[in-house]
Amino acid sequence: MSANQGTTTASPETGRRMSSEERREQIIAAALAVFGARGYEGTTTDDVARTAGVSQPYVVRLFGTKENLFLAAVQSALDELMRVFRAALEDDSTDRPVSKRIGEAYVALLSVRGLHQTLSHAWLLGGHPVIGPAARRGFALVWAFFRDEAGLEPDEARAFLAEGMLINVMIGMRLVDDYGSDPRITELFRACFPTELPHILDIAPRGDEPW
Repeated sequence: MSANQGTTTASPETGRRMSSEERREQIIAAALAVFGARGYEGTTTDDVARTAGVSQPYVVRLFGTKENLFLAAVQSALDELMRVFRAALEDDSTDRPVSKRIGEAYVALLSVRGLHQTLSHAWLLGGHPVIGPAARRGFALVWAFFRDEAGLEPDEARAFLAEGMLINVMIGMRLVDDYGSDPRITELFRACFPTELPHILDIAPRGDEPW
């Protein structure tokens, strides 16, 4: 059976056959990348299957529909977001403010291709009968974390969310392409990433990348 048929592909790290759970995680990672770049309407299960290196019927067998696949990708993104936020919150190895640690954790997640943008696409689908309620629950979960777990005041939580949305827009627009050539964009990047800028310039998706 070929790798594109999706059930016997070996892990590139070990050369062994991947388990169904590992394959599911691989497909979700591909879904984050593709949904993040193309949005919900612009993505097909075949796009995700090709990116993951499996067959489209295999994706359908695991997830059923594109809607289910998108919901799984959104949930995966939220789970990872909450995981790194809580890890930053519990990090007692530094005296840096909680908001600073959480902000750095958020920026570090740019290494997960499409995570921020998939969440942004979910936030824009409020009118969808299934995705809309799931997106609202996820957004409320993030707000509750800032207020109840991190202990931020409402204005602090609002400012954090606003800056996070700005970062999502910058990455989604591939504004990094204009860094260094457009002084307005250069200033914006330096203001948003005062300490992480070299890393951001290295990992941010470019305009000529598919995702």
